[in-house]
Amino acid sequence: MKETALKTQLDRLYKTFDLEFLSTDPLEFVHRYKTPEDREIVGLVSSSLAYGKVATIKKSIAAVMDVTGPHPARFVKKLDVNKTLRALSGFKHRFNDGKDIVALLYIARQMIGEAGTIGGFFMKGYSVGDRNIKGALSVFSEGALGLDTSPIYGTKALPKNAGVRFFFPNPLDGSPCKRLNLYLRWMVRSADSLDFGQWKGVDPAKLVIPLDTHIARISKNIGLTKRASADWKMAEEITDALAALDPKDPVKYDFALCRLGILDKCPARADRDKCEACLIREICVL
Repeated sequence: MKETALKTQLDRLYKTFDLEFLSTDPLEFVHRYKTPEDREIVGLVSSSLAYGKVATIKKSIAAVMDVTGPHPARFVKKLDVNKTLRALSGFKHRFNDGKDIVALLYIARQMIGEAGTIGGFFMKGYSVGDRNIKGALSVFSEGALGLDTSPIYGTKALPKNAGVRFFFPNPLDGSPCKRLNLYLRWMVRSADSLDFGQWKGVDPAKLVIPLDTHIARISKNIGLTKRASADWKMAEEITDALAALDPKDPVKYDFALCRLGILDKCPARADRDKCEACLIREICVL
């Protein structure tokens, strides 16, 4: 009975928050490009910078896209490292700077050169027999950080304090890998008009929820997790709970659930007015 009520409420939420709310999400930038090649690049940049306040995130993504121009994939394939370092010399997004963005683009260029696409590079670690994308994500991050970044950081080995490391966390270290899971959702899912479904080899059923503070808090409020730490294990637990509602597409609810937090519709503490109007109040334990 509880599971049925949960599905009813979340399905209603899923139908409520659709493309009309795209402007509240960095995914908005990916939708501006028509080709899969450009979307891969814009998606990688946009998801990598998806931390902090929405307005700041969008400003930072726009600054990078101004430099890459109307054809980001073409820009990356012909990347002039020194010229791009100069163009992004004043870039700053919290604790990442222009050097880190150039390193990200240079890594993307090598992925494409090696595997044809970023998706192809990801597929090197993917196995249909795996429970979820944990193993593939680990291989992807390790592979990315193993590529050459010497033209940017000046050393053959990637420095331990290199900011580009932040873009490629590893689930084996316990990281929830929120931004990479967000990127995967955009590239893999195709069940609606939000995501693009262009990485055909990855099963959407194996995706893991992009776990941020909003998803962690709201998931606790509706009983999707009992864990205290917002780590990889919590992300898996929430995903498993959502898979009971839709085993083929468990992360379909991510965008909608996140809107509750981003739009301040689900307060950290009980608020009479906001809670009364909440779309999932019937399943909330707050």
